[in-house]
Amino acid sequence: MISRKKIRLFTILPLFLAGLICMASALPLNAEETPLPDRMLSMAAEYPSVEIPPNEDVSMDIIFYNKGKSDENVDVWISRLPEMWTAKLKTYRYAVAAIHVPSDDNKTLTFEATPDENIQEGAYTFRIDAKTPDGRFQMAQDITVTIKKKKEGVKETKGVKLTTSYPVLKGPSDGEFEFSVEVDSKLEEDSIFDLFAEGPEGWTINFKPAYESKFISSLRIKANQSQTVAVQVKPPASAQEGEYPVKIRVAANDAKAEAELDVVLTGTYGIEVGTASGLLSLDARQGKPSTISFYVKNTGSAVNNQISFMSFKPENWKVEFEPETIDAIAPGDLKQVDVKITPYEEALVGDYSVSLKINGEKASKDMEFRVSVKASSAWAWIGIAIIVLVIAVLTIIFRKLGRR
Repeated sequence: MISRKKIRLFTILPLFLAGLICMASALPLNAEETPLPDRMLSMAAEYPSVEIPPNEDVSMDIIFYNKGKSDENVDVWISRLPEMWTAKLKTYRYAVAAIHVPSDDNKTLTFEATPDENIQEGAYTFRIDAKTPDGRFQMAQDITVTIKKKKEGVKETKGVKLTTSYPVLKGPSDGEFEFSVEVDSKLEEDSIFDLFAEGPEGWTINFKPAYESKFISSLRIKANQSQTVAVQVKPPASAQEGEYPVKIRVAANDAKAEAELDVVLTGTYGIEVGTASGLLSLDARQGKPSTISFYVKNTGSAVNNQISFMSFKPENWKVEFEPETIDAIAPGDLKQVDVKITPYEEALVGDYSVSLKINGEKASKDMEFRVSVKASSAWAWIGIAIIVLVIAVLTIIFRKLGRR
């Protein structure tokens, strides 16, 4: 008959072995939330390139982004001022030379520029410089202002007149453009004017009443009065950068007029990132680098310049990129980037998140990798040796108890 001591020993033995196995394997770790970097600061202009008629002022925001843990003071000034212009940086009330940007926040200044009354047509480039007092961040932003005369009504004939204050609109290829055109009837009776438009092949052009969403093909105007009509222009997604003319015409019996509008496409900016296999995970060991490759593809219609990389990682980890930056990627092209991830030497075994941010000229993309930190194989053998030793000791104990 088996003694109580033996029964108790048989009951405890499986639990004891299971505990040893858990001790020999790595303990799971809940990865901490990705912290903000110690310091990260950037500057951007709301509209880096604008087009205005002569004698019109320029006003836009200069935005400072602080994505770091520390508040930042930034000195800012206009380092390049074209001739025949005056310019300043200001808030709502004051001209300023520095700005305070709290941690994980953004602040704006207003850039204002006024041309001389004798300014000539052409492109004028301003430069705004900024830096922190310790020189850690030094930033610059160019702003190009193009002076171009307004186009009034074109090919006007007796009976009706077309005018528009802004005949040139500029934007990305995937944008939608809306012109405001005034139709001024010189007729002595109420008339219905038919509306016609001619543009590049594949473009969509529609007329709408002002402040309404429905499309129209004609317009009723009372004698010697005028109405405003909106011309909505949408280029195809495949449209390339360049200047495209759009002609509009109105007609009522013998009265007719034409005008030409211009759409300037700057191209679209888009980035796609991923891995060749589609996997976003890799294994690593404490203090040992692991490398994984990903691609950066330009999905826009304009060249994407100065592509840089940022990482958000657990504390004391290292993340390195090869190459560190990409000068330019043409539309449809892609580049390969290797990222080397080195866990902290004392990192516990478990799953961690390493996030990457790919910043293009006017587009950005995020990517997140799951890094599984594995225990060293030496520890696995040590664990096995401990288990074998414990089993041997228990076997000896059983034999001694069995002889009693």
